[in-house]
Amino acid sequence: MKNASEMTDPIAFRRGLIGAAIWALTFQLLAKAFAAPTPIALPGCPDSCGEVRVPYPFGIGQGCFHDGFNLTCDEEHHAPRLFLGDGMEVLDISLPDGTVRISSNVLRSDSLEFNGSWSVPDATGPFKVSSSRNSFVAFGCNVVAQLIPHSTLGSLTYASICAAMCPETLSGSSCSGVACCRTSIAAFAGDLPSYGIQVKHLVGQRDHWQVPTAAFIVDQDWFSRSETEMMSNFISQFRHPVVQSAPMVLEWSLDLISDEGLFRLSPIGPVSSDFICLSPNSFSYLINGNYDRRRCSCSQGYQGNTYLTDGCQDIDECQQPDLYPCHGTCINLPGTYRCSSKKSIRNLPGLITIIAISAGFGLLFSLLGVAKITNKLKKRRAKKLRQIFFKRNHGLLLQQLISSNKDIAERMKIFSLEELDQATNKFDQNRILGGGGHGTVYKGILSDQRVVAIKKSKIVVQREVDQFINEVVILSQTNHRNVVKLFGCCLEVEVPLLVYEFISNGTLSYHLHGQSENPLSWKDRLRIALETARAIAYLHSAASISVFHRDIKSENILLTDNLTAKVSDFGASRSISIDETGILTAIQGTHGYLDPEYYYTSRLTEKSDVYSFGVILAELLTRFTPVFSSHSSEVTSLASHFVSLKRDNRLQDILDPQIVEEGGTEDAKAVARLAEACLNLKGEERPTMRQVETILEDVRSSKVHHNSQTTRVGQNVPKYQSRNEGTRLYSLEKEFIESSEIPR
Repeated sequence: MKNASEMTDPIAFRRGLIGAAIWALTFQLLAKAFAAPTPIALPGCPDSCGEVRVPYPFGIGQGCFHDGFNLTCDEEHHAPRLFLGDGMEVLDISLPDGTVRISSNVLRSDSLEFNGSWSVPDATGPFKVSSSRNSFVAFGCNVVAQLIPHSTLGSLTYASICAAMCPETLSGSSCSGVACCRTSIAAFAGDLPSYGIQVKHLVGQRDHWQVPTAAFIVDQDWFSRSETEMMSNFISQFRHPVVQSAPMVLEWSLDLISDEGLFRLSPIGPVSSDFICLSPNSFSYLINGNYDRRRCSCSQGYQGNTYLTDGCQDIDECQQPDLYPCHGTCINLPGTYRCSSKKSIRNLPGLITIIAISAGFGLLFSLLGVAKITNKLKKRRAKKLRQIFFKRNHGLLLQQLISSNKDIAERMKIFSLEELDQATNKFDQNRILGGGGHGTVYKGILSDQRVVAIKKSKIVVQREVDQFINEVVILSQTNHRNVVKLFGCCLEVEVPLLVYEFISNGTLSYHLHGQSENPLSWKDRLRIALETARAIAYLHSAASISVFHRDIKSENILLTDNLTAKVSDFGASRSISIDETGILTAIQGTHGYLDPEYYYTSRLTEKSDVYSFGVILAELLTRFTPVFSSHSSEVTSLASHFVSLKRDNRLQDILDPQIVEEGGTEDAKAVARLAEACLNLKGEERPTMRQVETILEDVRSSKVHHNSQTTRVGQNVPKYQSRNEGTRLYSLEKEFIESSEIPR
């Protein structure tokens, strides 16, 4: 028999092991409780100025900042103030958002008209004005305010513009056109560092009030909270509506080449995160689709400053049960956590086993690295992102729309991202067909061997998302042989991808302006004009909803192999009820094609498309570009130059000689009269697109009465009469349209 001491040795050993485990757990908890907070600045450098935290790459003092991110802390005041550049006060810095909130000066004047500008301290530096987080605001009476990008003053395509008017009686608490106007900031292939500001008097309005004017770029969230108070102050006391400054949001990014010291190659391989920042467990992401412009973020399950060595620290999910619920035993793991079922507290050997297994797994992960875990988390995150983007892009509503409409269901399909990756060889650069104002177009081959064109946005901002969704809505409900067909879309990315029929023969602009080896004959030009007119007339009056294209131009007219015209690019289009005649919008269009009446009134009507089509007719007759340089090297508008020569009976001076050689002079004169009517500065005196279509059909069939119909077409058009906006029966289509549109 064994003696008592031999029997108690195993019990004593087990008790000692349990005690050691409990002491280890206690020590770990105490270590975490007294651990120093994760640093955000370089060692020995200040990490705050007053109430503003200063994370690296920002810094105060020599050796504390990365190039271009130096700040100054003025401690002479009672509350220290942080500055960027020459006196630009910093209110807040966010590493996750890549933003800096600053206090920006407000441009103010006692006159109705003034000019000004705004720019970041260093236009070549990392800071840009955020178009998605700011708004352009103006206060005043009977003024038009414009925010113009400095980089596009020579060839303006888009501008942010709004008008503020003051009737005899002033009232209102929101900035919606009475004494105050507000508009979004147009995006130009990424944010810009500087803008020009122009404020002009609105001609034709009676000035009932003599009040000061102000215009400024402002943080849209801050202004939404302050606009009621500012409006009340302005209307009741007629004094300057704002203080000397207002918050503005700047976005910043890093350059892969000039800031190479903050990047290193990822051990995972050439995927979306082929570079990571200084800290392990981080990844970099592209800004506006630009491979060289990036920001960094900690990987999922980590937090901290990714621009510092070892700045990304593991999140202990077990200490945050509200964010990471666990109905059992929570075990923290690198980058994640595990939740096991509850065990009896008396089962201490089981607890020891769990601790030992967790420690073993931790050691194993340390030895093998985190490559597999990171890859798995990235796949999980990508799947989650696809689901989020699908919902955000109104995917559920679009599915309902397709399933409830048999015609749309036969024409459209919702593609997965995997299908389009395969169709374009992961969007290979060699598959690029071209780029428009709203995206880049790739050639793709679907699994059923159909050749398609796939449109992908260059700009990742909400404005582009809504323009793409707007295009899906409009094209899903149109069916015309001269409108490009939409086969479907992919909603699993931040900005939807659109899948069109592939049009192989380029654009009308390509064939007209000297780039094609075989110039278009006059017969083909006349037919293309008629087909385009038919498509626009269909959009205006024959489709299930009225659609104003808003960007009719020769670059948006595609030609098939047999030169059939196809109208494309509906990103800027607006759809309205059949019983409506116009709508107020932010100005959008292309220089040279933009209707002057729409530009000055912001009222979009069907006659705006008529004007743009008149410019195309002038292009077909002359082969001049919409904006060209004259002999005196001055930039000249084709529309005004064409109308001037036509009225002086000098059409031969600008008519394409090829038309004369082909014996089309008489037909060309009839088309020229039609173009002149379309280019009338008064929209109500222009023909409708249905009238334009009829006249072009007569020209093609040689039934034109040159001295009657077209010369009087502008006079016979009924005057535009404003009507109250009507209502239509509520439908799933209407709900989808309303949910996808924002003010533009």
